[in-house]
Amino acid sequence: MTPFGRKLRELRAARGLTMKEMAAALRVTPAYLSALEHGKRGRPSWRLVQAIIGYFNVIWDEAEELERLARLSHPRIVLDTSGLAPQATELANRLAEEIGELGQTEIADMLALLDRRKKKMKR
Repeated sequence: MTPFGRKLRELRAARGLTMKEMAAALRVTPAYLSALEHGKRGRPSWRLVQAIIGYFNVIWDEAEELERLARLSHPRIVLDTSGLAPQATELANRLAEEIGELGQTEIADMLALLDRRKKKMKR
């Protein structure tokens, strides 16, 4: 499941909607919506994200969060480390090899490290 898929499922469940109802309203198939929720499809288009925002009538921060999650929800990533330090290539390859074996705490720690770095860079 992708971050966007998880959020989409939460929104749908909170409103007591079936996948079939939501898919019909968004003019997509229930199979596509299911694949999107389960991370079996790539990130949703900007147009679909906007339709979902409108469908759930979310505004401001929640709408921005949905857009952010959509950008971060491609289940198959390709990293280009050409021109970077050898350690960057090693990191990318090792992460690709080992991500399935990482625990939730380890993943949360890595995400927190990246978040701290991003905040530091904004200063």
